[in-house]
This record gives sequence, C-alpha cells and structure tokens, in this order.
Amino acid sequence: MSSKQSVMFGAFIGLLLALAFAFGFVTNDLLALNTSASTLAADEQPYTLLSETESILERVYLRELPSESTRAYGAIRGMLDTLQDKNTFFIEPPVAQSEAHVLAGTYGGIGVQIQLSESGDLLLFPFDESPAKAAGIEAGDQLIAVNSGPVTFHMGIDAIDQMLRGEVKEGSGVEITIIDGADEEKTLFIEFAVINVPSVVWRVIDGTDTGYIQILRFTNRTPEELDNAISDLEESAISNLVLDLRNNSGGLLAESIEVANRFLDGGVVTYELRQTSEETFEATAGGSAIDWPLVVLINERTASASELVAGAIQDSGRGIIIGQTSFGKGTVQQIYVLSDGSSIHVTAAEWLTPARRHIDGVGLVPDIAMIPDENGRDVELGEAVRYLNEQLPVQ
Repeated sequence: MSSKQSVMFGAFIGLLLALAFAFGFVTNDLLALNTSASTLAADEQPYTLLSETESILERVYLRELPSESTRAYGAIRGMLDTLQDKNTFFIEPPVAQSEAHVLAGTYGGIGVQIQLSESGDLLLFPFDESPAKAAGIEAGDQLIAVNSGPVTFHMGIDAIDQMLRGEVKEGSGVEITIIDGADEEKTLFIEFAVINVPSVVWRVIDGTDTGYIQILRFTNRTPEELDNAISDLEESAISNLVLDLRNNSGGLLAESIEVANRFLDGGVVTYELRQTSEETFEATAGGSAIDWPLVVLINERTASASELVAGAIQDSGRGIIIGQTSFGKGTVQQIYVLSDGSSIHVTAAEWLTPARRHIDGVGLVPDIAMIPDENGRDVELGEAVRYLNEQLPVQ
C-alpha cells in the first residue's frame, strides 16, 4: 500500500514525541540554540538540529508555515527516505485507518471493486449485499465522476477507491456518476456502510470437475474463508484444483502461512531472517487440501504473502506454477501506529522459500510461462485446466 511521498523540510518537538511513542525513545528537553555542539551527546545532536531548524523557520520564514502536523509528517518521510527502502514508509491517519480495516477484511464505504478496462474505463463491480448493489450498481457500470468531480484512470485506482470510502455515520456517503449498461448516465448518492470484503472466492469451473479458488488478499478472515471454500468444493466432488493468486499483492504474514498449511503435508513453509535470528515455519501434516492435484496461477502483480504461498507449494513439489514471473517482494514489514493514528511500515525481516531461495527483487519463475492474451481471455486458467486433466504440460 505505498504511494508517492514528497519530502518536506522542517520538524518540531511533536516529531520527537511521535518517535518516542513508536520506538520507546526517551527525549530530553531541547537545548538552547547557542549551546555548543561539542557538549551534545552524539545521539542527541541530530534531533537538536531539527529543533534548531524549526525555531529558525518560525522566526524568519517569509510566508505562512504549514501546520505542525504537516511539517512533522514531512520530517518523518524525509527520515524514512534516507533508508532508500520503498517498503519502509509513512501513512497519514485516514489512510492508516483504512489500511487497518482492509487487513481486517472490513472498511467503511459503498462496497465496490474498481477495475480498469483495456480502453481505460473505470468499471465498477459491486459486492453482494453492499450499498452499491442496493443502489442499483451493476457489474461493469462505468464510473465517470465522484462528488461532481470527473475521475480518470490517470488518478490511480487506489486514489479513486479511497474516494468511495469513509467513516460510517448518519448521512455519510458519496455521490457518484456512472454510465450504465444501457449507456445512460446516472448520478446516485450512496450512503457508507461497514463492508465485509471477501478475500476468497471459489467455484467449480463450468464443464469440468476442476475446482477454482481465488485469494484476493490475505486478511484476518482468509483462513476461515478458505476452509469454507475447501469444504464446499469437497461436497462438489472435484478431482483437481486451481489456486489463483494473480493480482494478490499480499497481506498478513501469519494468515498466509496458515493458508499454505492447507495445501502441504508437513515440511517447511518459509524461513524468516531478522537482524540477528532466523525462524523456521513448518506446516503440520495432513493439510485439508492435500489430495487434489494442484496448479497455482501467478502474474507480475502476485507479491509478498502470495509469493510465500506459491513458493512453498512449488518448492515442496505439491503443485506447479503457471503464469508470469511474480513481483518479487520477499521482505516483511511491521506496522507501528503512532500517537495521532498515523503509522509507519518498517522492513523488519526477509523470508526465503523452503529451498532457501531469495525472491526479493527477483520473483518466482513459473513452471509453465504464459503470455497474457491481448484480448483479455484467461489463457492461464485454460492452460491450468488442460494440464490438470492431462497431467502433462502442453508443449
């Protein structure tokens, strides 16, 4: 969940307090500006420099200064940018709150998924029993404006998605303008509600005895939802299974290990390397989905926790991978919530596959590489079904 972040100059004492809250630092009173640098302890000096800069700006800067929180956020971003790690970053309170809801599988909003068409249109797909569905939004309706402001794909799907979310309270909501399937333009006001986002969808592929499970993201509810999927597919008497991790950008590490556990009959799931330690995570014997021949689908947007699952299945020989080389995010971030509700993501560990492969910046290479179809046909899924039925890769 990263975004472009600008570095702003200046900092103030609230920054020190926020850092103390997050990391347990003990701060001293700021020293006077004329204190000799030689009298400062080495670890105090950088923070005194920030204080000095803050004081100078307040006394002599020509124009109005940004708010204290804005200056603090800029200083935090600047500090994190020195690490040159795109996965260590700062998130302001509204986005941090939204992120926490997403990882829990819930958020306040209207309950739609936004997808980009090949022509650049923003298409809406409402969740079942969502406010969007109740308001009459149909799958494939085109979004053209939010709160009377036009929206385009150049703004970024994530940013537009945030416009359709908000705090659930009386009268809160969003006005959207759509073009429906009959090419009619409609403007609707839809109230926000608590949205339970499904992280797992499943079905039996039409005309086959192949089960299909797609994991959209690893949330708190994913293992339970996966168990429901496995149970339902067992009742459908499927013969084999496709696990679709395409476009899954990751999520919660512990839940991804639980998911891998369902498909493995013991053995290592992953190794986690920290500054001075290494931990091995192993699957318990007898996973609930170990009897079905298995194919995993990945693409260039398969990342992080989803790569962990795919890598464990590939290295164990439990199944093969079809698709494109994955994104290559092999690090673990810990989230620290600061005192005002903002948060920082800090890279704290790297994970390796059971064969001790480093995938960070490299990705997982599929056993059968596929080029995405220009016309949007799901050739990877078709290849997976064909492979499972023949038990031989198509040459």
